[in-house]
Amino acid sequence: MKHALVFVASPDDKPAYREALLMLGRVALSRKLPPPDVLSGWESAQWIYDSVDGELRQEAAAAVAELPVDWALTPVAGRKKKLLVADMDSTIINVECLDELADFAGIKAEIAAITERAMRGDLEFEPALRERVAKLKGLATEALQKTYDERVRLNPGAATLVKTMAANGARCVLVSGGFTFFTERVAEAAGFHASRANTLLEDATALTGLVQEPILGRAAKLDALRSEARALGVSEQDALAIGDGANDLDMIKAAGFGIAYHAKPLVAAEADAKIDHMSLEAALFFQGYRRGEFVS
Repeated sequence: MKHALVFVASPDDKPAYREALLMLGRVALSRKLPPPDVLSGWESAQWIYDSVDGELRQEAAAAVAELPVDWALTPVAGRKKKLLVADMDSTIINVECLDELADFAGIKAEIAAITERAMRGDLEFEPALRERVAKLKGLATEALQKTYDERVRLNPGAATLVKTMAANGARCVLVSGGFTFFTERVAEAAGFHASRANTLLEDATALTGLVQEPILGRAAKLDALRSEARALGVSEQDALAIGDGANDLDMIKAAGFGIAYHAKPLVAAEADAKIDHMSLEAALFFQGYRRGEFVS
């Protein structure tokens, strides 16, 4: 089975690009491969292997271990995915919305500490969410809009990733353990076709401290991947899943291509590829898209 070994560097860091090209080129040369196929000058290149052995991934990882580049080794067949399922907080956007809401209540440090433990997999997601939301009881609902307006920003490359895949026929779904108030707005801003999330319960002017049951957590994210694939009439292998926390892990492992984005160690260790240095556009290069095919 043919595989692509692809790396992505910052176009502003030509020394890193040259070094990655050299180091991975040596790995390719040892298997007598032709020169690399450049996906974007000074940014991304790939080598196509007719077959791979168990040592290639380790060799590639060692070759670029000290470089600020991201890389992936992925099958060529079905490389451009037909379904994108993405986490929202700290993946598609720059913040954890619940932590930012807590800032308006004056308890951000307390809430963020629980969030961090849940994302690392030290706490079960559902009870941790209930605990955090309960601490927001009485917070004015206007804090929701303030949080979105003042704190929430799309991460670099998010809109390009979604719009490029959508333009090439993929269905793009935002699946979050966060809240519909934010996912609906972020989905529209980034170009997702649909979104799934939890609903914060509120009265006329304030949060009640409750979240609508059942809670969308780790299992529900996996179910979302599977149900969206079934609705499209495609396999889970035709999906790309991306996220950063423990409640993303099952969908990342189930997808044909699972990416850990600036992720917790538990997630990074299980994903097919990691994005630790570059923007979300790296997920397009990993799929074999060329810079000229990007839709921004």
